[in-house]
Amino acid sequence: MSFPLFIASRYLISKKSQNIINLISGVSIAGITVGTMALIIVLSIFNGLDALIKSLFSSFDPEIKITLTEGKTFSTDNELFRQIKSDPSTAVFTEVVEENAMIDYRQRQAIVTIKGVSDNFSDLTGIDSLIVDGSFQLWENDRPLGVIGYELARQLSVGLTFFDPLYIYVPKQISGIMLNQANAFNKAHIYPGGIFSVQQEYDAKYLLIPINFARELLNYKDVVTSVELKVRDQEKVGDVKDKFAIILGPDYKVQTQYEQHQAFYQVMASEKWIIYLILGFILIIASFNTTSTLTLLVLQKKSDMHLLQSMGALPKTIRQIFQAEGLLITAIGIFLGLVLGTIFCWAQMQFGIIRFPTGGSFIVDIYPLKMLLTDFLLVTALVGIIGFLASVIPVRILGKRYFSSFDGTELNT
Repeated sequence: MSFPLFIASRYLISKKSQNIINLISGVSIAGITVGTMALIIVLSIFNGLDALIKSLFSSFDPEIKITLTEGKTFSTDNELFRQIKSDPSTAVFTEVVEENAMIDYRQRQAIVTIKGVSDNFSDLTGIDSLIVDGSFQLWENDRPLGVIGYELARQLSVGLTFFDPLYIYVPKQISGIMLNQANAFNKAHIYPGGIFSVQQEYDAKYLLIPINFARELLNYKDVVTSVELKVRDQEKVGDVKDKFAIILGPDYKVQTQYEQHQAFYQVMASEKWIIYLILGFILIIASFNTTSTLTLLVLQKKSDMHLLQSMGALPKTIRQIFQAEGLLITAIGIFLGLVLGTIFCWAQMQFGIIRFPTGGSFIVDIYPLKMLLTDFLLVTALVGIIGFLASVIPVRILGKRYFSSFDGTELNT
């Protein structure tokens, strides 16, 4: 152990009773500990929520989605899509028809998005795991069934035990003026077979129905509004997307899950960094405790410094003692904060200490957490830099006044 570090450690763990320096040092360590622990916990919560939302999106949205660059509907009965369907990278090929509509259930109405899907939609997504009532079933014998979002079902009071159908209305694709409004809409009915829950945006928007039923309702023949794909190797989704984009050309838009929700993911990332910066500013304020501790320590230990200078200690050595004191406070605070933050995150993941106040209506009951090594490194770097500056800058300023000379004049003032 170096001489400055030895003296600094002795000052830090001094056992003198009623020592104001020890009290302020403890407050400084506590402030850094709490700030570090808060950073670890908050960043881990953001990671957990981000992972949860991504898993929910992946349970409903395809790994690759193909739509028109301009226009709405297109046919898949051509060589381009036969090539994509037969490609070794394609695990599931699903045709989708999507359109806005109005639904009526027992004299309650709502504007929804009807999504006609192929029978292999459950192979494409994890929709089976999102069903909260009933089952994902598009057909019962020859009768089509619908699977409705949880929020829509709650809004319309849809119950699977009732015998009332959902009536679906979509505008007819006709030109000119329709004088009889009753003939302006295509109308069909379907019975609810299941209720799914992903997240509020989807739960309040979608009604899943068989694609043939949707085509008949919309007067579509063999066209689709999108093609949704699942690839065999998820780690190569980007490469597969690029390959299919080349095959289809500029007339089609090929998107991965991230690109389908790019704005949302960017907002999530921005929120995480904003929280990181806000807590960083709080740590900067907490670091003033370290500055106060070092200032009082310098004033209290003037006689000790005079003695050390008389014994031949250089002003640089004196400064290093107080800088080491500040760095010790920072290091202990970081260590305790990381340990306590890790313990809290582990306890939350194991025992669910903090729960969502939703009465079990959300897809999970407890706040999800996910600890990442990069967060630990970032927090350590941030707190370390703040602590280093809080230790070095005030000591250099005070050193110019209190121990910059050898004659001890300033030390006796």
